[in-house]
Amino acid sequence: MPKVQTCTERIHSSGRWRRFTRGLPALPLLIAGLVILPVAVVLWTLLTPTPAVWEHLWATLLPEITRNTMVLLIGVGAGTLILGTGLAWLTVAYRFPGHAVFDWLLLLPLAVPTYIMGFVYMATFDCAGPVQSALRGWFGSAIWFPEIRSGGGAVLVMTLVLYPYVYLLARAAFHEQSGNTFEAARAMGYSRLQSFFRLAIPLARPSIAAGVTLALMEALTDFATVRFFNFPTLSDGIIRVWHGMMDLRAATELAGVLVLFALVVILFERWVRGRARYSQKGGRSPGIGRVRFSGWGGWAAAGVCALVLAVAFVLPVAQLALWTVREAAHMPPGALAIYWELAGNSLILSGLATATAIVLAVVVANGVHMGGGRLARFTARLATMGYAVPGAVIAVGVLVPLSAFDHALNDLVEQWRGVTIGLLLTGSVVGLIYAYVVRFMAVAYNSVESSLDKITPNIAMAARSLGASPRKLLWRIHLPLIAPGLLAGATLVFVDVMKELPITMMLRPFGYDTLAIWVWQMAAESLWAGAALPALTIVLVGILPVILLMRIGTRSESESRGGAHGPQLT
Repeated sequence: MPKVQTCTERIHSSGRWRRFTRGLPALPLLIAGLVILPVAVVLWTLLTPTPAVWEHLWATLLPEITRNTMVLLIGVGAGTLILGTGLAWLTVAYRFPGHAVFDWLLLLPLAVPTYIMGFVYMATFDCAGPVQSALRGWFGSAIWFPEIRSGGGAVLVMTLVLYPYVYLLARAAFHEQSGNTFEAARAMGYSRLQSFFRLAIPLARPSIAAGVTLALMEALTDFATVRFFNFPTLSDGIIRVWHGMMDLRAATELAGVLVLFALVVILFERWVRGRARYSQKGGRSPGIGRVRFSGWGGWAAAGVCALVLAVAFVLPVAQLALWTVREAAHMPPGALAIYWELAGNSLILSGLATATAIVLAVVVANGVHMGGGRLARFTARLATMGYAVPGAVIAVGVLVPLSAFDHALNDLVEQWRGVTIGLLLTGSVVGLIYAYVVRFMAVAYNSVESSLDKITPNIAMAARSLGASPRKLLWRIHLPLIAPGLLAGATLVFVDVMKELPITMMLRPFGYDTLAIWVWQMAAESLWAGAALPALTIVLVGILPVILLMRIGTRSESESRGGAHGPQLT
């Protein structure tokens, strides 16, 4: 006999639902649905596999690219963990010649995309490159040199580019730690090295794990670098299947495997964090005191920082500048016009994607800030999960629904009018912008949300009491107050879109190339000098968010000196 719900139960049930959905407009929910759609499409293919596709993939490339992907993740994870954490502790806990300068300059490799670093290292250290040629001239042709076209070469390049993710977060975590804790450890007989491993590392574990996870996500989404080094991975496999076989179903199911790898990385981060809880103890206390390196120790520390900065930033930028100068001397008449055309395409795409992402982020974040219930917060999480998904997966996930929509629309128009209108969204700028927004919505949302959180609720309450509508409150009060956060988020999204390669490669309209596509095409043909000018442009634009991070970090440190808080592990 079915259970009859009493009147009281119905009242409580409806009250819970109202609290759950309180303040949630339909628009943020629609935005979240559009963002999650490409990922949901890819995941659905894992639940409905095609045996013939999997048999073909297993017999051809799946075992190799799966194995290479695991090797790449282990290598990049270990490399960025050691290099990023070690440099962060060195600059925070010790004083040596130039430490104040290296403290921020070590972030500069973030401006160099992995595929640009990859082809520069290929050209420099390959068998025909200047380094090996010079060594053979000095020591004879029998001189041994490690093979750069290998998994080790790919891991090295990605580690040099991606270690700043770990460095930035670990450095901030070390700055937040209380010096009193370390003084107590020293009084108990711990050496500084023991304090580092037993106190600093456990306290900074969440930040370090988050930094390594960001680095691994970037490594997962890369396909150009691993192809330069002849080390195919899952992301490269998706591009090969799509371009080589034009099989969307196979590419989609392979993308599902890449989503599983991304999920494993996220779960691994949660496992590394463990069940420990980290909190800040109130009160004023100094940070970790810097110990001065004396004699050769100080110069050795400065040498390590200078070496990392040289190989991770100075070398690629200097080589690109040298190639650009040489190429400019005998540049064909139409080459500069092509450059400006592709630069314009990159600027248009980046500007459109940035504006769209910022507007949608403001809508979602304002819905949460204005008192949205748990569903609003859940919607915001859905709208920002695209950043944890590799670009190749998003590209495939966008292709499937757009292609289905175009074919359905063509069938409908053909039945009504007897004509075929062609593909409207597939391979269009609209589909490209859609994929960019899915990928980088989290970057825009986090900037907007952090700015809105700083606005005191009293301002909104006063405005509402004076009769201001929610729309006027957003336009007249919230937007002017969060303008710096909007600018920061827009800068980050703009640069990310400008250097994005997998999404642009798979979804761009026919004949609509960008600077990133130019770099890829020239480097794939080993035309290193031809790729120098667009690559140098991307790097110079990429320095903007690094400068922004430096300014934010400097301001945060100056504020924390007024009242530092010592973290405690409980």
